[in-house]
Amino acid sequence: MRLKQLTLQNYRNIAHAEFIPCAELTVICGKNGQGKTNLLESVWLLTGAKSFRGAKDPELIARNQPFAVLDGITETSEEQTSHIYLTVGTKETPRPGRTAKRNGVDLGRASNLAGIFTAVVFEPGNLSLIKGSPEGRRRFLDAALCQLYPGYLTTLRRYTRLVTQKNALLKHYDRTPGAAEMLDVFDEDLARQGEEITRRRMDYMNRMLPLVRHNYDEISSGSEQMELVYRPSFDEQGLLSMLHQSRRADLRAGFCTTGPHREDFDVLLDGQPAKLFASQGQQRSAVLSLKLAEASCAQQVTGEHPVMLLDDVLSELDATRQEYLLTRMRQKQTIVTACDSSLFHKTEGELFRMDGGVLQKL
Repeated sequence: MRLKQLTLQNYRNIAHAEFIPCAELTVICGKNGQGKTNLLESVWLLTGAKSFRGAKDPELIARNQPFAVLDGITETSEEQTSHIYLTVGTKETPRPGRTAKRNGVDLGRASNLAGIFTAVVFEPGNLSLIKGSPEGRRRFLDAALCQLYPGYLTTLRRYTRLVTQKNALLKHYDRTPGAAEMLDVFDEDLARQGEEITRRRMDYMNRMLPLVRHNYDEISSGSEQMELVYRPSFDEQGLLSMLHQSRRADLRAGFCTTGPHREDFDVLLDGQPAKLFASQGQQRSAVLSLKLAEASCAQQVTGEHPVMLLDDVLSELDATRQEYLLTRMRQKQTIVTACDSSLFHKTEGELFRMDGGVLQKL
């Protein structure tokens, strides 16, 4: 999988840009705040996913402009091309939000692009995966699964909507006629959707585990073994049974206290929780192992290695981990942002500079 070219118009601070990356390594250098991450983010949006920075759609549009345009051409290893035309419109435009076309066919919401173009993004926030909140680890799994299995996004959206509706009912339980019966209906649907989400996550982690072990073993020279343990919110009796058992707790709390939206996974090094006992270097090795395993899983499922997007992470890694990461990226399209381009002067590839939203090839 590779990106052949991308044209941007009115995207954040980029009024207009023509980007033709190298087939392997492309480096975008420049000072902070010039638009390097904006360009990387625009490539990510071609996957159909939301911004990896958590930005809302209106924030993607240049100030005082009605819409932004991303016009890209992608290519598979078998040279099958896709012309992806994605627009981000304000509420006042005929097509608000993110909408997309592929090869001239209107797909509606940009999320329907899932599976057409795949990418893996590695950004500084990922380094908190080990010690950060369970929400970040769930988001890591869900982002990967949404790209690989378009149906997963539909299930996740339905489950999230059901949780929101159930929470609203729990807050007004005493003032809602027939609330108990309504909770029964919610719980039955939540159990169906939730069990599918948990099953998908656990299957994905089982696929990732040998890859993660191998990656960490290479990075650490076999100094310790990395393991992943998913902690589901229900046992063999199923999620519906657990939802019934937690109803009193839900009513006291005023929100749904169990389900996939509360699940987490543990990262272990030699059987000990990495978030408690791992050094900073071990944590970064673990995150690097996870992100590279994510890319390998995508290749196993789709037959195409995803485009790697590295947002200023090399400066966060020591020389050994930098070398390992760049070695693994050979013969794969990788787009890197960096403030200091000196790391790449001896590498083969294309070098660009971003200055005030203006992209220039060096």
